Amino acid sequence: QKAAEKLKPVVPIKFHISSRTDAGVHALCNAAHLDIQRAPGKPAFSEKQLIHGLNHHLKPEPISVLSAHRVAGDFHARFSALSRTYIYRLLLGCLHHTEVPVFERDLCWAPAGGQLDVPAMRDAAQFLLGTHDFSTFRSHNSETPFQSPIRTILQIDIQPSSGFLSHHYEHRGLEFWELKFRSRSFLYRQVRRMVGTLVAVGQGRLRPHHIKELLERKDARALPPNAMAPPNGLFLKSVEY
Repeated sequence: QKAAEKLKPVVPIKFHISSRTDAGVHALCNAAHLDIQRAPGKPAFSEKQLIHGLNHHLKPEPISVLSAHRVAGDFHARFSALSRTYIYRLLLGCLHHTEVPVFERDLCWAPAGGQLDVPAMRDAAQFLLGTHDFSTFRSHNSETPFQSPIRTILQIDIQPSSGFLSHHYEHRGLEFWELKFRSRSFLYRQVRRMVGTLVAVGQGRLRPHHIKELLERKDARALPPNAMAPPNGLFLKSVEY
């Protein structure tokens, strides 16, 4: 918003983002909308001018505008979204957090205890697919009392992945895995709580059928201790319109 204001609009900028994320969470791609009204006689910015102008003023920040599109007046970055896709990156094979490659610090989670039972995690994930009351899987914030806990999970995938420069340390026996979640919208910290619970299944602390029981409890206090994954492994991958 500050970068857009430096483009000298004649009306204050109203900036709307598609998805807000917790501190420590990353975004490979997010979306936002804004209206820029220029002074009389000045032509509207082209898409390329807007990208270059915003990125010039964003130089000090760890953010970059990748593309811009002119949209209809009733478009809304948050409410027009059809779905959002999040990726959570796990690193397996570390016995201690100091074994996380320095280039991957703050970009993944290395759960304690080594390997995970991935087939059990995939079985457990099936209980989360579809439309449910996800009260158990949301944290409380100021909006919680006004939000419906009903959400529809369209996709969950658990697949092996590659790490940054990982071919240089294959000899260390480290494995990267990605958990992908797609839904029209998610509750506050829902993805991190689902990931933490699925990891508990992978560690044998829960059985796959316990996910169904947790859903039926509809109580955020029902999650086992330490069942919320840290923010640093979570990435907003894309927003679909």
